[in-house]
Amino acid sequence: MIRVILLTTLCFIVNSLSAAAQQESVLQYKVSFNDRTSHYVHIEVNVPAPKSDSFELMMPTWTPGSYLIREYSRHIDEITAGSAGDAKVTIQKTSKNRWLVKCVPGQDVKIQYRLYCREMSVRSNWVDEDMAILTGAATFLTVDGARNAVHQIHFDIPDSWTRTLTALNAVEGREHTYRAENLDELIDSPVLCGNPIVQDFSAGGIPHVLATIGDGSLWDTAKAAADVQRIVAEQQKFWGGVPYSSYKFLNVISETGGGLEHDNSTLVMTSRWNFRNKEKYEDWLSLISHEFFHTWNVRRLRPSELTNYNYEVENNTRSLWVAEGVTSYYEDLMLVRTGLIDHAAYLKRLSIPIQKLQTNPGRHVQSLAESSFDSWIKFYRPDENSSNTRVSYYVKGCVVGFLLDARIRELTNDAKSLDDVMRLLYQRYSGPKGYSDTDFASIVSEVAGVDMNAWLAQHVESTDELDYQPALNWFGLTFPTAGSETADPDAKSQDVSNTAATNAAESDAKKEKPKEPAAWLGVQVSETGGSVNVTGVVQGSPAQAAGLNVDDELLGFNQYRVSAKNWKDQLTQLGVSEKVRILISRRGEIRTLEATILPEPKEKWELKPSPKPSDGIKARMTKWLGEEVRAGK
Repeated sequence: MIRVILLTTLCFIVNSLSAAAQQESVLQYKVSFNDRTSHYVHIEVNVPAPKSDSFELMMPTWTPGSYLIREYSRHIDEITAGSAGDAKVTIQKTSKNRWLVKCVPGQDVKIQYRLYCREMSVRSNWVDEDMAILTGAATFLTVDGARNAVHQIHFDIPDSWTRTLTALNAVEGREHTYRAENLDELIDSPVLCGNPIVQDFSAGGIPHVLATIGDGSLWDTAKAAADVQRIVAEQQKFWGGVPYSSYKFLNVISETGGGLEHDNSTLVMTSRWNFRNKEKYEDWLSLISHEFFHTWNVRRLRPSELTNYNYEVENNTRSLWVAEGVTSYYEDLMLVRTGLIDHAAYLKRLSIPIQKLQTNPGRHVQSLAESSFDSWIKFYRPDENSSNTRVSYYVKGCVVGFLLDARIRELTNDAKSLDDVMRLLYQRYSGPKGYSDTDFASIVSEVAGVDMNAWLAQHVESTDELDYQPALNWFGLTFPTAGSETADPDAKSQDVSNTAATNAAESDAKKEKPKEPAAWLGVQVSETGGSVNVTGVVQGSPAQAAGLNVDDELLGFNQYRVSAKNWKDQLTQLGVSEKVRILISRRGEIRTLEATILPEPKEKWELKPSPKPSDGIKARMTKWLGEEVRAGK
């Protein structure tokens, strides 16, 4: 009797669980493209039987990875609500991104809205006759409080399109239908619809896809996929594990640029002409490398402030320089370590952020941590004065990553590096907890074997000028035109033989007749319709001292008319220290300003290796960049 009761009870529990599974609350979406030539999509959302007589709809105001409030709801032109029966349903907008729906409890509610999609970027939507690129935050409304609910989407694509590609799991037996286990997964998974060229490859035993859409006629997509495969394999090796079961690279030929990372995919944009241009193709590979590195650093390993996104307000953190800047440092390191670029090309690419930083007056005003925190209100909203007051956490973060890597290598005699910091940080802080500034500093100190808090404070929290010399010494590098000298810490008697050659080179340099310094005014301009209009004024420049303003039109130098065709030539003929009268038009009023011309700043922050490196320098370069190989071999 007891056995029968137990069996009956067990069957009841099993049946109850099965019924609960069948009654799973699922928000169901249908996305249609009938009005795609006008850049519209039509979206239906079926909200299963609410228990109360009202609920709120919400749309995100920003998308993770792009830290700016973008107000996606502004693209909703029409929205209505109804029910399966005759029950009355009303909908009213209550804030910029929320709607209150009043309904009859227990009856499904259908929401319909029309969404305009004509912004070609990785953080927004584009729809036309040829293709659709949809990002979750910019596309989908959801029910407030349903963050952990299943969201199922069916894409009703036109007959002329063949594929939908997304990292979301496909619903078995239903073509072009996908399932997101929660809102975060939905927002994190961009969708590509149309007729892409698809290249499949495997890395680490995991399937990957490179899908190119827009116009792949000038792209060798098989070659591109093979190069991406090498990057993927190198980064899998770097991190020591693969946190995904499949991955998709969505490559849009859009004549624009940019990339945005996601858990199991990335969306990038490029030009049809970039594949056959060596440097631009390397830029594309660098972008792929950057976004894929985020698979670990940002998507799984996050600053603690970004572990639980609030999709309606700013999520400020002082650690974006780790998330983005350190990733920027590694984007090209991955290329050189795979042999896709050689050592010389890598040093050239590393010189670019250094040059940008050192010629940006804003580095004296804004710290790296402040740049991270103020991303939401400053980085994505540059103005004519930005270069004078701001610093990029991408640019300076990359440079500080380089200096930090060199410092750790020096302190540990090359036994440890920034590689070890990132791997240990990932091991301890990936997941829901995330890391704090203190956690990062603690890991750096542990790996370096000394307290690194003071070093990090100086480089991250202050606006002190960066000291490149320790890193240059360690790797045997120099900035030849910046006047820096490299001291090889391993140099002993073996370097004495280089002295004569060095002296001879210096003697030859002295014999060269120095070039006349170029005249410098310190303005950025736009040259349109034959006129020259000021778009930026460099801090500390002759233009600033003279009182030139943005939007001033340059009319003449010393009573001589200037134009877009000749103003540069006229400026170069003015002598250094010469005073020049500048005729301008300011809001239609003719004025004359006076400036004293200065010589153009000469410093060029281009990294160069020692011409005759010691064995110690060679070993350190190899450990840092990998074996020297010819690019592409």
